[in-house]
Parts: sequence; C-alpha cells; structure tokens
Amino acid sequence: MKNEGIEGTERFLSPDKGRGLRALRHFAVGELVFACPAYSYVLTVNERGAHCEHCFTRREDLFKCGKCKQAYYCNVDCQRGDWPMHKLECVAMCAYGENWCPSETVRLVARIIMKQRVTTERTPSERLLLLTEFEAHLDKMDSEKEEMNQADIAALHHFYSRHIRDLPDDQALTELFAQVNCNGFTIEDEELSHLGSAVFPDVALMNHSCSPNVIVTYKGTVAEVRAVQEINPGEEIFNSYIDLLYPTEDRRERLLDSYFFLCQCTECSTKSKDKAKMEIRKLSSPPEPKEIQSMVHYAKNVIEEFRRAKHYKTPSELLEMCELSLEKMGAIFADTNVYMLHMMYQAMGVCLYMQDWDGAMSYGEKIVHPYSVHYPAYSLNVASMYLKLGRLYLGLENKSQGVKALKKALAIMEVAHGKDHHYVAEVKREIVEQK
Repeated sequence: MKNEGIEGTERFLSPDKGRGLRALRHFAVGELVFACPAYSYVLTVNERGAHCEHCFTRREDLFKCGKCKQAYYCNVDCQRGDWPMHKLECVAMCAYGENWCPSETVRLVARIIMKQRVTTERTPSERLLLLTEFEAHLDKMDSEKEEMNQADIAALHHFYSRHIRDLPDDQALTELFAQVNCNGFTIEDEELSHLGSAVFPDVALMNHSCSPNVIVTYKGTVAEVRAVQEINPGEEIFNSYIDLLYPTEDRRERLLDSYFFLCQCTECSTKSKDKAKMEIRKLSSPPEPKEIQSMVHYAKNVIEEFRRAKHYKTPSELLEMCELSLEKMGAIFADTNVYMLHMMYQAMGVCLYMQDWDGAMSYGEKIVHPYSVHYPAYSLNVASMYLKLGRLYLGLENKSQGVKALKKALAIMEVAHGKDHHYVAEVKREIVEQK
C-alpha cells in the first residue's frame, strides 16, 4: 500500500513535541476524524468465550477451536481469519496446558513479529506512521523497566521459540517491547472493561493533551477517532494518553513515568481544575497544610497498595480496605475529592463482583456527579458510570432512574462512539424495552 495519508489531516512536526497530527479542515463535535484497523491485536484471556477471538464481537453462541478448546469464534470465516495468528498459541496451549501463561504484552509482541514477517508493504494501519517508527525511549528507561523488559523477552523465548523460528535478537526485542509499552492501546467495551491489547500506528501519531480535542473508541478491532471539541484547520489533533481524573502533579508524574515527557498543555499550565479535584471537607477548624499533605501521601500509598492487593486478597478484604481508607481520608477530604472517588470506584467494582447491587449503586450515586465536573466533556468515564448506574437501577426495578441514567450515557456515547455504533444501538434498545 502506498502512503496515501488520512484525508483532512496531515503529519507534521509539532513545536516541542516532535511529530504529530494536524487538521487540514474543520471537524465538528462528534465527527469521525479517522478510523484505523489494528496492526496487531490480542483478546484478553479473561474474555475468552464471551468475545470472538478474531473480530471481538460479544455474543453467546460462539464456538470453540477444536484443537486447543480455548479460543472462540463467531463462525468459520472468523476462525480462518484468525488462524495465521492463533496457530502460534494453539499448539503452545496444547503443549503447556495450564502452564501456558505469557502476559498479554508478550502475546501481542509474538503476533507483531509474525505480522512483520509476512508484511512487505505499508499496511492500512500505517497511513501516516510506520510501526517501525515508534519511539522506544530506551535511553530513558530505569532499571525496573529494563528488568520487566528482560522478563518479557525470557517469556517470549519460553513460550514461543518452538513456534516462531529465528526470533529477533535480544537488542531488537528490547526495542520492540519498549515500543509496544509506549505506543500500545488497550481495547475496552462501553463500560470500560478491558477486552484486549493492540497497536494502532496512526492513532499513536497523535500527541497528548489533558484537554484533548478527540477521543478514541473501538468498533471491534478498529480504532475510531472522533472530535470532542471543534477542531479548526491548522490546529493540532490531541488525544489523551491517561485517565484525566487526577490533579496536575499526578498526571504529570504518570506521563513522565510511562511516556517520558513533561506535559505542558493548557490544563497543566493553568491547573484550573486542581482546586475542585482536591476539595477539602468544610470543618469548623480547617486542617493545616501539613495535615493535607500527609493525607495526600496516605491516599497515594493506599491506591498503590490496593492495586497490589487485588492479586491476593479476597473481595470482602478488598471492600474492607476501601471502607477503612475512605473513613480515614474522609476526615480531611470532601466526598468529591478525586482520591475519595478513586477508592469509591474500587469499592463499587468489588460490590459488582460480589453481586452486592445496592452497595454498588450507593457508591455509583456518589461518584457520578463529581465525575461530570472533573472529567472533560464527552468523557467515556462519565458515560460508563451512567451506564453502570442505569443498568443497576433497572436490575433493582427502579425504571425511571434507570432510563434517566441510560439517556445521560447515550448523550455522551452518540458523540464519543458515533450514532451508528452497536453499543449505542444496545443502549437505545435497553431504553425502548422499558417503555
């Protein structure tokens, strides 16, 4: 395929940011800027049986691969379409049985290597940026990242060396894993549940802003980029690389750690939302700055501790952890403080897992309005929260609240996902069924 570019946009050199994507014409809010098929992708192991391995369609009547009995497909066409990639894992899964456990990143890199071997021309995923042009930032990696990279390379050799002849040398693999870690995407559903990992080179061309003018959503294994602000000719097109809930210092820290740059966007320069995000409880005697700083330190530690605890604690222990931390932070932080919201969101997730619908609903009700304030317009985080709440209300037979919440989700989704998206059709159907 020749380099035909993407209509209405151009690759350019962005001041202080390196290469980027610029609009050549006006894009209205909700308009599709471009779509990009995945160069390579992999369905997460937890979604096997619920989604087709090839097209990511969610359905109940999937049939499984006759050999490994692990991969599921819509039909023979999907199975055939996936075979060039699935055959890598099919034999290995049969051979290793329960001991087959490469990480999602390792699985994705194995597929990229295979794709590169059979690809001689530019792909439809690389109209503006080649995968080989991805930044690796090897010179900026700390020892912890280097160790993780080496562990991934060892796992790739362990699980795939019998099935991929002549793997690239360690130097090439180090670069490839670093490129994927910096430029990879997680594919999520309408409730932001993780479905898989992929690389979309043209999408990776966009630079970051904490006040993005586009949003990326997924239709199967195709990424769609839509305008969430008016974009005028000559303006740079910005995506967000991270969750935008948190205050400036946290966002900058995360971007520096994962993407190796200090964000200088308008939102980071003005810190316009930081005061609301760090709201302090109104008390008769306000807390001292030292006390606030100490509680912020505690909040960051408990968030990290909870992330690790998910791997070994029981759901009831996790819920107790959330409740204790909320009680402690609540002595200083208002309920709208983002650290409170973070732990409420975790608590809601645990309640959903435990099928404690009332508990999940009460956390969701506390979260949804502050989310609408803290996140930018047309945020998927806000849409997914309204969606979860709406479905909870309907499950608990609160029809009017359920429909109200689903309509709020729909208003965001029609812009972010597009009016023709199957997720939008599903939500519309849920609303109609209540009439």
